[in-house]
Amino acid sequence: MSEPVVRAGALDAADELAAVRKQFVLHDDVVYLDGNSLGALPANVPGRVEDVVRRQWGELRIRSWNESGWWTAPERIGDRIAPLVGAAPGQIVVGDSTSVNVFKALVAAVRIAGDERDEILVDATTFPTDGYIAESAARMTGRTLRPVTPAEVPDALSGRTAAVLLNHVDYRTGRLHDLPSLTAAVHTAGALAVWDLCHSAGALPVGLDEHGVDLAVGCTYKYLNGGPGSPAYLYVRQALQDRFDSPLPGWNSHTEPFGMRPAYEPAAGALRGRVGTPDILSMLALEAALEVWDGVSIEAVRAKSLALTDFFLECVGAYVPEGRVESVTPVAHGERGSQVALRCADAGDVMRRLIERGVVGDFRHPDVLRFGFTPLYAGFADVERAARVLAEVLGGAAPR
Repeated sequence: MSEPVVRAGALDAADELAAVRKQFVLHDDVVYLDGNSLGALPANVPGRVEDVVRRQWGELRIRSWNESGWWTAPERIGDRIAPLVGAAPGQIVVGDSTSVNVFKALVAAVRIAGDERDEILVDATTFPTDGYIAESAARMTGRTLRPVTPAEVPDALSGRTAAVLLNHVDYRTGRLHDLPSLTAAVHTAGALAVWDLCHSAGALPVGLDEHGVDLAVGCTYKYLNGGPGSPAYLYVRQALQDRFDSPLPGWNSHTEPFGMRPAYEPAAGALRGRVGTPDILSMLALEAALEVWDGVSIEAVRAKSLALTDFFLECVGAYVPEGRVESVTPVAHGERGSQVALRCADAGDVMRRLIERGVVGDFRHPDVLRFGFTPLYAGFADVERAARVLAEVLGGAAPR
């Protein structure tokens, strides 16, 4: 038995989060390392969704808006997410997609900043949709859009800057950007910081309140395991809520939603981020999924995430033939999210072959293999097996 196999067994035996794995549907013989795209199914979700469909909708019907708590779900579930991103209650509302929430947050930030600030900075390495949304928001508000890398932000800031849209973790490389210092730099320039947390929420501490983040958005189907297409969320710092001017003022965010007033008057607090009728089925599936976090600290999750990714890099170094892959994920813990990205010349074909052999990651054009480590259900034996199979696919002879 090889030394990495022995170490994997010891690490799994000492893992304080190991029991959480039992709360997920993972009965097949697959190493699932794609939780940074779609989290695994929590075992309690199917029964909860069945109750929502059969009893709440099927029997109570419209009464469920009150009797089953449908109406208050967006803010109730927002408060459930809040501790995972370091936010006090009353600042997160759940609903719509990440793209829609990026639009709401960025336009609202520009409006708060004022007419004298005519430039928006956007992360040049961002997920494409964030860039598309930023470009549209800039056109709509009459601002100039300037793409810069996160490292270039401090020098790019000026009295012209209205808002800065940044990703906490780079979706391709897994690089973790310095949220505290970048937010502080944005504030020193008098601008507002808008953060996309899609690849960090549920994987590492974020500290929204602690670091004074103005607005943030994120999805719930990755590390939060809310299911395909589960609703996103919007964070509005409490001190800004009375100035949050949504570009999508729907009836659900009206101070009198059933008053049917011709003039819009926004509700108080984070509810201003609501737009239309909540997507109840997926929202309540998400609420059930978040129960796996009961008794779990985000600090413990971060510690295991770093241990998993460290061990994977170690196993890849030991098993994979030299020169076949190159890690583009930072080695330093302070610069790493919860994934490892390996550059490989024939990455698309390699990932296809990995999946055929029961190791599921994903491929990003043109040459990146991504492996996402969800500490709630990924184990060290999974890590060792993934690296061993990768070596075999690439023509190595991993020790056994």
